[in-house]
Amino acid sequence: MDYISDLHIHSKYAGACSEQLLLENLDAAAKTKGLGMIGTGDFTHPLWYKELRERLVEVEGTGLYRLKGSGTNTLFMLTSEVANFFSTGPASVVKKIHNLIFAPSLEAVAQINEQLAKAGTLSSDGRPILQMSCSELVETLYGIDPRIVVTPAHIWTPWFGVVGAMSGFNSFEEAYEDQARHIYALETGLSSDPQMNWRVSKLDSYVPISGGDAHSLAKLGREATVFSMEKPSYGEVISQIREKRFKMNIEFYPEEGKYHLDGHRNCNISLSPEEAKKYGNICPKCRKQLTIGVLHRVEELADREEGYRPRNAIPFVHAIPLHEIIAYVAKKGVGTAYVSNVYQKLIAEFGNEFSVILDGETERISKVDEGLAKAIENVRSERVRIIPGYDGIFGIVDILGERHEEKRQGSQKRISEF
Repeated sequence: MDYISDLHIHSKYAGACSEQLLLENLDAAAKTKGLGMIGTGDFTHPLWYKELRERLVEVEGTGLYRLKGSGTNTLFMLTSEVANFFSTGPASVVKKIHNLIFAPSLEAVAQINEQLAKAGTLSSDGRPILQMSCSELVETLYGIDPRIVVTPAHIWTPWFGVVGAMSGFNSFEEAYEDQARHIYALETGLSSDPQMNWRVSKLDSYVPISGGDAHSLAKLGREATVFSMEKPSYGEVISQIREKRFKMNIEFYPEEGKYHLDGHRNCNISLSPEEAKKYGNICPKCRKQLTIGVLHRVEELADREEGYRPRNAIPFVHAIPLHEIIAYVAKKGVGTAYVSNVYQKLIAEFGNEFSVILDGETERISKVDEGLAKAIENVRSERVRIIPGYDGIFGIVDILGERHEEKRQGSQKRISEF
């Protein structure tokens, strides 16, 4: 059985996250989305951990959990994200790296929290700041239980990705030092996909996985990893990642991610890597340093041509959340009643969102909305045009080729053309 899984989520206790990120809402939203398994997120936060202990029940010793009293079959895996702030080098430069933690049991989480509380105030945020290096994090957690997994989060993000433009690291070995041997996966993040990562041979040892980093219920499952399991368990999930034998990744179009290109949001300037280099990576409007995007950073570290694909690569597909597709076709806001009504009609017809966007019969979709069926066909066939995101601004997606006139001030490089 396939389990579409989003293992990178947050709770209401994380900064800039929705108050609706409660266990019962996550459980229900996962069913609507078609997610068979989701992360708990934020298990380091004392109040959230208390809820997890009181309201989740383990499924027959599998290391996976269900919500007590729930009528869904949603599985929860114990996950959290932390921010490691630490100084390195003779100049004592402060590094800021985000990491994901996967845990095999609530008992292991209790030990994790006890140790991490020595390095930061866990109650301050669902994604706490820890005054410890990445290598110290891995060594500490591996010492608690070797089944605990640390995975670098959204590795290319300029501000907090381990090989992002601001990290100062060019490889995992530099960042995790002797503990890099315990790292075997990476999270692609919204602004890159597996194919972009394949261009960097230094990353060959690490398996790309996909998570949505949801800050609200609507963003749940915008990226996901698909596991095929007869008997789902924490151990099986980790084994499939480690041995690169899960089914596939479901990815955001990287151009839609909010750090894909270089730019300055305050100046409305967006530049391709080639254009940014012509300006010396300086904003041509305000003359300050540009925010260097993911594409630029990938090209800096790439030693393979664009389009390279390893022999044993895990398949992946690009997808766009259903609310966004409906809103695009209807030319209405994502949060409008019209979009919600059409969405609910499709869920009633197909059972869940992924069934609609991945493999729903277009003839059945067209009975709800003919234009929507065509739009979903284009998304599946990658016949979309995107004005790429930059410096914290999401990309603008044109699914039916109707918005040629929509441009941002500044230079643009369109990646996915018809």
